[in-house]
Amino acid sequence: MQPANLLLLTIVCVLVAYGVGYARSRSLAMPLGGIRHLKSLPFYYGARAALWCGLPALFVLGLWVAFQGKVIQTLVIGSLPQEMIPGNEGEASLLLSKISNVASGALPPSFVEAPIVDASERLQALREQSRFYMSALVVSVAVLAGFLGWVRIRPKVNARVQVESILKWVFFACAALAILTTLGIIFSVAFETVRFFDKIPITEFIFGSQWSPQTAMRADQVASQGAFGMIPLFTGTLLISAIAMFVAVPVGLLSAIYLSEYANKKVRGVVKPLLEMLAGIPTVVYGFFAALTVAPFISDLAASIGIEASSQSALAAGGVMGIMIIPFVSSLSDDVINAVPQTLRDGSLALGATQSETMKKVIFPAALPGIMGGILLAVSRAIGETMIVVMAAGLAANLTANPLETVTTVTVQIVTLLTGDQEFDSAKTLAAFALGAMLFLSTLLLNVVALKIVRKYREQYD
Repeated sequence: MQPANLLLLTIVCVLVAYGVGYARSRSLAMPLGGIRHLKSLPFYYGARAALWCGLPALFVLGLWVAFQGKVIQTLVIGSLPQEMIPGNEGEASLLLSKISNVASGALPPSFVEAPIVDASERLQALREQSRFYMSALVVSVAVLAGFLGWVRIRPKVNARVQVESILKWVFFACAALAILTTLGIIFSVAFETVRFFDKIPITEFIFGSQWSPQTAMRADQVASQGAFGMIPLFTGTLLISAIAMFVAVPVGLLSAIYLSEYANKKVRGVVKPLLEMLAGIPTVVYGFFAALTVAPFISDLAASIGIEASSQSALAAGGVMGIMIIPFVSSLSDDVINAVPQTLRDGSLALGATQSETMKKVIFPAALPGIMGGILLAVSRAIGETMIVVMAAGLAANLTANPLETVTTVTVQIVTLLTGDQEFDSAKTLAAFALGAMLFLSTLLLNVVALKIVRKYREQYD
């Protein structure tokens, strides 16, 4: 049974355990004179039985799913002849990919060696056995633990305290998991970044003005071992992000002011949902729009006035990205403006100020810290965008400030470097982690600045 189906079956077992626990508590209460003689409400007895049933089963399922892949891969690699056993992680990854492709039917067995075919059959058999044993163990644990939870229901047991205590630890585990996941991401990226800097000097990466991660085939190319200067990538990222914010901030902020202060309820009820629909459009659709409509329009317009413009430009990518971010800026600004107390508006109007003067001199200054924080968060969103840049701005790492030329961004290069089967011992592949680390630090700095601005200038109102 697949893990997703097994998860659904576990949820069904949890619901059944809740029902029988609830029913047992009520049946035990009837001879005593009703549920008022129970230490807790029947709901808590049912929830206690459900937790007994679900938590151990989900724990076993999570552990099995987390480790089964590594165990199966180790067994498959160990079954190969001694001369075919890979010597490093990169070779092991490529070999396992080949074995998996044969097992899935994507690669015909006649194209590979006989030991690879045998290993693919063993891989398939081990996966089937793993699914069978996993299903049997998880269901057994769920049924046994649920039965124990059902048997231990007693009228004198304070089920509410036990349920709340278990939930407290569950919430703590979820919070700890989120923190540990963040730490795991940081350490994994940092470890690979250190490996990259062992191959490429950090000064070349930070201060280099040329980006060409492909190993050169001729001595007269950019560099005999590739060029890994990040300045062109971050320049392109900042250029496209600046264009996007030049579009998104005025339109989003002015639309938020109109909807919160000037539009009536009927207009707001129609315009606001239509504006927020932009946030639900997939980024690949924006990419198509930028590549097929906006970029050719900009190129033709520039040619008509005698200006040379590339068919893929930073202006096209940044402009469409700005349209995508408009709902983000508008929604945050609208919430901040609406959070300003109505008493400030009434006091300003009572003193003779017009609605426009009230907006400019009272409401906007009061909401400015929150608006600035929202704008900085929108900048982080723009920096992390990939698909629109790939389709509308190209892949060329040009060091330029001209918005009509082709540029690329950090995220696009990360995707390019990690596409396909890559060997994780080469500087080309490890460069993606170094770029990711720098991008992580940049967005983290923006978020910290946004929080500092909000906390420093935030006004407290009664």
